Amino acid sequence: MSANNFVRTLKNAKRIYAPKPYQDLVNLISKTPLSSPTKLLDSTSTSLLAKLSPTTLRLILSDPNLTSSKCLRFFSFLLINQSSISFEPDIHAHITLICKLLKARNFPEAENLFRSASLGENSSYPFPVFSSASEICCYDPRIKAKLLNLMLKVYSDTGNFDEVSQTFDYMRSNGIKIDERTCTRHLLALKRADKVGVSLDFLYKMVKAGLEVSVYSLTVVVEGLCYNGEIRRSRELVEDMVGRGTRPNIITFNKMVDSCAKRWNFDELDLVLLLMRKEGVEFNVKTYGILIDGFVSYGKVKEAQMLIHDMHDIGFKVDVHLFNLMIRGYSRLGFMDSAFSLLGEMAERNMFQNGDTYWGLISGLCKIGKMGQAMFYIDEMQNKGIELDDVMFNTLINGFCNKGMIDKAFEWQVTMENKGFNADLSVCLKIMGELCESNRTEEARMLFNKMVKRGAAPQLASLASFKEEMERQNSKTLRCLKENDFVNQYTKVAPVVGCIRLLRRLMKWNSYLVDEA
Repeated sequence: MSANNFVRTLKNAKRIYAPKPYQDLVNLISKTPLSSPTKLLDSTSTSLLAKLSPTTLRLILSDPNLTSSKCLRFFSFLLINQSSISFEPDIHAHITLICKLLKARNFPEAENLFRSASLGENSSYPFPVFSSASEICCYDPRIKAKLLNLMLKVYSDTGNFDEVSQTFDYMRSNGIKIDERTCTRHLLALKRADKVGVSLDFLYKMVKAGLEVSVYSLTVVVEGLCYNGEIRRSRELVEDMVGRGTRPNIITFNKMVDSCAKRWNFDELDLVLLLMRKEGVEFNVKTYGILIDGFVSYGKVKEAQMLIHDMHDIGFKVDVHLFNLMIRGYSRLGFMDSAFSLLGEMAERNMFQNGDTYWGLISGLCKIGKMGQAMFYIDEMQNKGIELDDVMFNTLINGFCNKGMIDKAFEWQVTMENKGFNADLSVCLKIMGELCESNRTEEARMLFNKMVKRGAAPQLASLASFKEEMERQNSKTLRCLKENDFVNQYTKVAPVVGCIRLLRRLMKWNSYLVDEA
């Protein structure tokens, strides 16, 4: 060791030891409740506190003979009883104690102290002040790295993203080791704040800093991009990161597959699945479930059925939820034979048929007007102890109305009400229309009064003026059908035509309806 280094070491050693009277004072205060007034201390201790200076305080906090817990108690005492000293503890005192706590691996207290210093009501030091103080007060490179990573974490947790960027850049330019897990935590914070662009930029900052980016960090950014519908961008990011050594896993791909399936973006889905095969990542049960759900919701039941067969061939368990999705998909398209076939397969596999299973079948049967079969499955379902919910009730009543079975519709509406459910306004209006057309005014009046009592009066009262507007729209509808292609306009016209048809049924009863409302 050179003479200069030896002298510097001696100076540092001399500097970090506090005077003996102050060591005794710290020991005394560490045993005293923080809320105790200073008058409980003896005159010598009170005198020492009055003579305490910022430099002496730093010596006390950095004294290796004093434990971090004692120093923390002493420092907290000073913060609470600042009238007992002639100064306010500065940033250097905070950093000195934080470093001591980090060295003792007391991370929670170190974080709390930094939060109070950086974000507290009485003190809020910006990052440049902290970085300058750390250069003066923190000599151990390992502890300094922990300090800066702690700053990065706290800034991120509290939404101070500009300070995170400053901290990261400072660490990178000064060669301080950056913790990749802390960066991942920041990426999660950015995702929660819906700052997708910032998270992507930060990921590339991690790459430029030479960090070994984990697949978890990559997946966090991919999920954020997919959530915002930027599927292509997420796929291109994955392709780029593969070239940089970060390989995606099944969780990464499932995020992209899920986004494609929910948005019915099948062109991009093909590219994602191609990349998945290229990387040698196999489907798991969740992947199949995502794809089957997406295909069924779009109407691609054949593609979904092929995936079910693949699952059987591989040995994956096809659960009740997936069978229910398929049954609902076939029922929605009117392919009831295929739906019944799946129901039989469930029975062969001893799979429990739950309310969702029956809902898929019943809704499909009601849609094609097979109310007798629908009632058969209603009875079977109830015999198994599965009760109808409000959606099932409305579907069943709507099916009876569409078949002109007004007695059954009205009967089930009453049953629904007795079960504590309220029929949808549109369903009630259908029943009222059929009752009016059949001159069953009293029953219509009873249903109308029930609707008013449950708060539907404003909607009902508006029907009178709404009728005239719909009649005016009707002439536009007829012109539209004549002048334009019917197929292209049908989806726009059909709801209006249905509303007009209903209102015409109510016209004969309209004066009573408005008066009551």
